[in-house]
Formats: sequence, C-alpha cells, structure tokens
Amino acid sequence: MGGGALGGRILVAMIGIPVAVAAGYFVVIVLAGTLALLAGVGAWELFRLSRASGTPAIEAIGIPLAALMPLGVHAVRLGWFDAPLAAGGAVFIAMTGVLLWSRTPTEKPLGTIAVTVFGVLYAGATLAYGYALRHHRFVVEPGAGAVLLFFPIALTWVSDTGAYFAGRAFGKRKLMPTVSPGKTVAGAVGAVLATMAGAWLYNDMVLRPVAQLALAPWTVLIFGAIISGVGQVGDLVESLFKREAGVKDSSKFFAAHGGVLDRLDSLYFVLPVAYLILSRLLLAAPR
Repeated sequence: MGGGALGGRILVAMIGIPVAVAAGYFVVIVLAGTLALLAGVGAWELFRLSRASGTPAIEAIGIPLAALMPLGVHAVRLGWFDAPLAAGGAVFIAMTGVLLWSRTPTEKPLGTIAVTVFGVLYAGATLAYGYALRHHRFVVEPGAGAVLLFFPIALTWVSDTGAYFAGRAFGKRKLMPTVSPGKTVAGAVGAVLATMAGAWLYNDMVLRPVAQLALAPWTVLIFGAIISGVGQVGDLVESLFKREAGVKDSSKFFAAHGGVLDRLDSLYFVLPVAYLILSRLLLAAPR
C-alpha cells in the first residue's frame, strides 16, 4: 500500500468513522440509508469494471438491488416481512426472466446474470452485515450496538496502518506482485500483528466496559488475526478486479482518493466474517 492509499484511507476513516458511530448510536434508519447508498455506488463501480472487462451487467436491476440489501435487513428487523429467502428467490427468478428478453445468446447471458448477482452480493449483502452487527442479538442498548459495529471497522483501519508501516520498514519480498505490486510479505505480517494488538486493546478498553461484552483473551487474538487476514484478501480481490479492467481506481467518488470499492474493499469481507465469529464467541462481560 502506497502513501497515497494510506492517506486516502485515513481521510475517509476520519470522516466515515464518526458518521458510522453517530448513525449507529442515534438514528438507525440513517445507518441503513448510508449503507444502502454505499452499496448502490459500490455496485455501480463493480459493474463499471465488469463492463470494461467485456461482461456488462444488468445495471438497472443490480444497482437498486444492492442498495436494497441493507434496507431489506432493516425491514426484516422491523417485521415488515418475514420471508427474506422467499423474496430473494422471487427476485432471482424475475432477474433471469429479464435476462431472457434483454440478452441474445451472443451477448454473454450467463456472464451477465453471474456478474449481476455477484455485484448485488459483493457490494450490497456484505455491507448489510454492518447493520446486523449494530442490532446483534447480544446488544441491549444503542451504545453497545455502535461499539460492536465499530470493532471490525477499527481493526480494519489498524490492519491497513500496520501493513503500511511494516512494509515501509521491512518490506522487500512482494506478496502478490501481479495483483498488487506495492504489498509485501512483511506488510502482511505486520498487519496481522498490529490487528491482534488492536483487538486485545479494543476488547479490554472499549468493548468490555462500554458494551458489557467481550471475547475470551486468546479468542480475541485469533479474532484479530482472522480479521486482518480476511481484510487483506478483500483488498487483493478488489485489486484483481481493477487489474482485469485496466483501471487504477474503481471511480472518483472520493475525488483523488478513489471510489467506494477502493475504500471499502476490506470491509466487504471483514463484516460478514466478524458477524459470524462474534455471533459464536462473544460473551457477556461481568459487571
């Protein structure tokens, strides 16, 4: 990761973290709406990359569906409908029907439906886990929900920062030069170690006293290592997509700091994994 990339992540973090915490604490629909906006823009960026690679998506369907993912989780929580899997199946059937009338056999219909569904899941469904973390079943008050949501977000920032400084200080051997030439093995190791330390501190100094929740001591170290590793994979995956499309940034949504995919690439993988692990291993801390 170069200095410009780190600067972009720090700038977006300085703006986005307070917004995320405030939205998670005060107004739930604002959190759902913010995630929906990011999901829609992220899907548009991904479909832009796929179009450049020669496989256009059904953007008129895929972008709204991606944006509806976080809003759909919000609707389920409010009890507006209780059969999300059935609704998802109906939408998928309708999408394939649209494909039948909008694509000829020579216009890559299989690739079109595949990239459209992938875009909805990648840019939309993954971010919906952020809303799910805010309203985790262990959460009993808004402050606890915001703290839990911020846990994987903070660790992702720590991982990026650790990778940058460890790579600058010790990085010689490239990690995956054909995908992301700036990343090094030392940076990857430094990211994992920094995130493990960050997870330990957050668990003891924030999660336990504020949310009355905690991970066991050794579990939290494993959690930090997994979050860092998963986040780095997410970063590399988005770099792979851009390499295929032949572009440097997914868009200019954040001006010189790239697009939504560039800034949230790690979180697309981190949020679902964090939700899964925390749902299994999170414990109530003694008061």
